[in-house]
Amino acid sequence: MLLVGLTGGIGAGKSTVSSLLAEFGACIVDADEVARELQLAGSPVLAAMAERFGESILRDDGSLNRAAVAEIVFGTDEQSKAALEDLNGIVHPAMHAEILRQIKVGHDGGQHVVLDFPLLAENPRDDLDATIVVDIDPEIAVERLVNIRGMDESDARNRIANQASREKRLEIASHVVDNSGDVETLRAQVADMWGQITG
Repeated sequence: MLLVGLTGGIGAGKSTVSSLLAEFGACIVDADEVARELQLAGSPVLAAMAERFGESILRDDGSLNRAAVAEIVFGTDEQSKAALEDLNGIVHPAMHAEILRQIKVGHDGGQHVVLDFPLLAENPRDDLDATIVVDIDPEIAVERLVNIRGMDESDARNRIANQASREKRLEIASHVVDNSGDVETLRAQVADMWGQITG
C-alpha cells in the first residue's frame, strides 16, 4: 500500500484534488482536519495554545477563534514569525502522532493513503512513495481567495507570503497538477496521474 503526499499553496485547489482522489479510492488523511480536531474546545492542545497566546484566542464557548490566531501568527514581523514557530511547536507533535495512527488505519484497510498536508514543502517527509503538488499562478490564487472565499486581498497575500514559495513546492514534486483550468480538465488530469502512481 502506497503513502502519497498531497500539497499546494492556499487557493491552489488542493481540497478539490483531495476529493477527486477520494472518489478514485484513496484513503485521505487530512492534516488540516486533524489539526482542527486536536484544537477542539477542552483539548490539551487548545489549552496549551491559550496559555501561550492568551485567552483572546478563545471564543465565549471555549472554542478556538481561528481569525484571532491568524492575526497573531501571519504577520510579516519577527514577533509573528516567533509566534508561528511556537504554534507549530504546540500543534505538530500531537498532529504527527494522530496522522501516523490514521495512515496505519488506511493501510490496514488495504487502501493507498493520501496525506493531504499544506505544509509538506516546509516539513518534508521521507516516508512518501510520491508527492503531488497542486500548482497555480499565485495571482490566480489571490483572485480565487478573494472572489470565492471572500478573503481580504492583503490577508490572502500575507498568507501566501507566509507559505513555502511556489518554486520550493515544485522542487519536492514527483507529480504536478496544474489547476488553472476548469474542474473537468482537473478531473481528467488527476485520474491519469493517480493511474500512473498506483499502476
